Amino acid sequence: MQSPPENPAFTEPPRTGPKSSQKFPVAGPVGLRAGWRLLIFFAIFGLLFVASVFLRFGGPRGVQNAYRNLGQTAHTPLFMGKSSAIAFLVVCLSTWIMSRIERRKFSDYGLPFGGVLKKDFWFGCALGFLGIGGTLLAIFLLHGCRITGLALHGTQILSSSLAWVLAFLFVGLSEEFLFRGYMQYTLACGIGFWPAAFVLSGLFGLGHVLNSRENIVGSISVVMFGLLLCLFLGRSGNLWCAVGFHLGYDWGQTFFFGVPDSGIVPYHNLLNSSLSGPKWLTGGIVGPEASVLTPIALLIVAAIFSRFYRENRYRVGISQWPKKVQ
Repeated sequence: MQSPPENPAFTEPPRTGPKSSQKFPVAGPVGLRAGWRLLIFFAIFGLLFVASVFLRFGGPRGVQNAYRNLGQTAHTPLFMGKSSAIAFLVVCLSTWIMSRIERRKFSDYGLPFGGVLKKDFWFGCALGFLGIGGTLLAIFLLHGCRITGLALHGTQILSSSLAWVLAFLFVGLSEEFLFRGYMQYTLACGIGFWPAAFVLSGLFGLGHVLNSRENIVGSISVVMFGLLLCLFLGRSGNLWCAVGFHLGYDWGQTFFFGVPDSGIVPYHNLLNSSLSGPKWLTGGIVGPEASVLTPIALLIVAAIFSRFYRENRYRVGISQWPKKVQ
């Protein structure tokens, strides 16, 4: 009796050809090994990122001054949007260079431009807003959240709303394409989709641990966010649902409800909201991200998403560089 064919999603293409005798082989049967490709990507990204920072702040002295004043800088839509847009451009350029080296399409890494503002994106936005809205509703019912009124009036509501939409769109694009674009694709080629998802989600959480305002519960939630976004990527086959979720969640948290986001105080938010009660419920100064209710909300979101997206659509392909020697 023959075994059923393996699902091609989340798997590396079959390897053929002789095994290398090198202790640390550079090239495998299907091209340059995933680890070396990631090292090349990190080197390119690091050089471009440092160059962009120096250009933005006018050299090493300007970078030092900006670092000293970072704690006093207000996290405005312009500041966050500009920083994230530059980061996104650096990630795009680094990924494009790797796509030329590996002879692949840029869209293979999860961000096809044809998916802009289509169903996956809007569904992600809705899930993100419902995720943070449901979490705050539960905190409210447990007497940990209170809304006292509007913080903005008139035309300020529209202008601030659009400004935060653009800012968080670039935040979502930069973070998703960095952690779940080229790196996820390449690491999945080497160790499989979900092992790669756990590794990169762990790094995603580690980046938040370095935030002095973050705590353990918040960092665990960030790792769960990463795994949820990988689920979006795996089932939809692209990053647009994850980008939309990122946008909807952050916009709802910072602008609409006006509660802290990873310890960042809201700025030009719509509602005046206050959190009071035990830290396990409200997250304290970190915000709802560090509430024990957030992991529960993420599991519910995952269940809802899986109800509509049942098939695995993510694919990895064979590297075309370097070519095998005949």
